[in-house]
Amino acid sequence: MTSDAPGLSIVIPSFNEELRLPSTLERIAAFLPWLGSDSEIIVVDDGSRDRTAQISETFRAKIPNLRVVSNGVNRGKGYSVRHGMLEARGRNVLFTDADLSAPIEEAPKLLDALKDHDVAIGSRALDRSLIAVHESRFREFAGIVFNTIVRLVLRLPFVDTQCGFKAFRREACRIIFEQQRIERFGFDPELLYLARHHGLHTIEIPVRWAHSPATKVNMLRDSVQCSWTFSPFVGTLCWAAIPSGTRRLDALFDKVLDKLQA
Repeated sequence: MTSDAPGLSIVIPSFNEELRLPSTLERIAAFLPWLGSDSEIIVVDDGSRDRTAQISETFRAKIPNLRVVSNGVNRGKGYSVRHGMLEARGRNVLFTDADLSAPIEEAPKLLDALKDHDVAIGSRALDRSLIAVHESRFREFAGIVFNTIVRLVLRLPFVDTQCGFKAFRREACRIIFEQQRIERFGFDPELLYLARHHGLHTIEIPVRWAHSPATKVNMLRDSVQCSWTFSPFVGTLCWAAIPSGTRRLDALFDKVLDKLQA
């Protein structure tokens, strides 16, 4: 990392966000004095069909260290986060949703935690009193079920794996983004598993959060897609575990991971 690298990079994955990005970039620009005036803002345009990239470019006067990078075609949020993270130059890197469901003013909570941890993840579930606008009961229930399944399969200790507000020490965590394979919904658990796989220390932090009615996430479609993505892992784990009954789940998962990355 060069001596003139910023202290912080913020990655914003964006697909057809010309309506929501202006207010998001305005809020980030207003909060720059607290984040560091040299903070790098990276908008990753995920093959948008609207003016997402052009509108982002108009904020260069307010955000001097703004960069807009393109995926070329739509690849998914997971791919966009990975692209932005590998492009980032900051000592710490935070990714956030384009609608700022978790307010940018919550970022210092995660960044402070990086003094003692490699990864800090925002959580809606640790303190639900911080949720200003709830999702529908169906979406909240589906989210709880999905997180429970993920925690059981991957043996992750976190209550909320899906909150789109996560911060990383860039150098220490670069390897997990280089090895990330899931490109759409469901990439968050993969990142958290990879972090543990590489001995990185992760902490879950309660953050304020408000559901956006314009969210791009479709719980039914994306949960099915995520289950399909994870099915090779689950199938291999079950098949391998039955004969022996003694091998640890982590070791089995690591072998599957190594095969997929070969």
